[in-house]
Amino acid sequence: MTVTGYLADFSLPELFQLLEQGNKTGLLTICPLAETIAVDRHNHHIWFSQGQIVAAGNSLDQQGLMRLIAQRGWMGDRAVSRLAQSCQVNTPLGLCLKNQGVLTAEQLKLLFYTQVMRQVCALFALPDGWFQFDPKAPLPVAEMTGLIATATDVTLAGLRALKDWAALDEKLPAPSSALVSVVEGKPNLRLNPNEWQVWEFTNGTMTLADVAQQLNLSVAKAQQIAFRLIVTGLAEEMPLMVTSPPSGLPAAEPDDLELSIAAGSAAGAAPISQSFLQNLVGFLKGKV
Repeated sequence: MTVTGYLADFSLPELFQLLEQGNKTGLLTICPLAETIAVDRHNHHIWFSQGQIVAAGNSLDQQGLMRLIAQRGWMGDRAVSRLAQSCQVNTPLGLCLKNQGVLTAEQLKLLFYTQVMRQVCALFALPDGWFQFDPKAPLPVAEMTGLIATATDVTLAGLRALKDWAALDEKLPAPSSALVSVVEGKPNLRLNPNEWQVWEFTNGTMTLADVAQQLNLSVAKAQQIAFRLIVTGLAEEMPLMVTSPPSGLPAAEPDDLELSIAAGSAAGAAPISQSFLQNLVGFLKGKV
């Protein structure tokens, strides 16, 4: 089932995390809203295979990778098109050209960086946009280099490079919250020095405001680092001041808690469609 929504409700880092954890295959399309000025107005397409990103582009004509190769001056469009016809079915175009000696491994890495890392990382600055994930969309072998990147690696790269966090401000953990590790031992990800420092405080005993003071960081910087640890599946936010529900109200059921987690709701955030949440949670469980 196709799932749709808005990035103001469910951010791109959160989407990437869920698609990776769910090992989803399909096409994620992002349409910037009319007032968006952070990135260009094209629709953006990101293809996933088993939760990993395999290609990206701003069109569905299956010509994007060929255009990139031609722009680099490595081969003309027509020559690439002719060689592509000789590729085996379901073989990524980039890998096929490498096997034929047309492209080198380094050239493939450069193509993948330009096509995926540069394009996708720019989308993290998007204030809002409509998204759709279609699990039935076929993989575009003509757009694929044969290289892949985990959604986690792309998320880390994009958020580290992000200069304006306004689009994600409501998603950041509260300064009065603490972080709790959700992995055993130390993370396998390549964290930078500041991320490692914040990670050392993922024991749920110190607020982010205190962590920031301890590490001589701004509170906003500590929140941003904490958010990166959260959306890469390394930690969870834990409010240190927990209030009991008013008397007479029933305790939250597990399904209610799951919907709350999926919503990623924050105080003052706009309400999210319950039908959207139900579709999203059901989709991620593989039941729809």
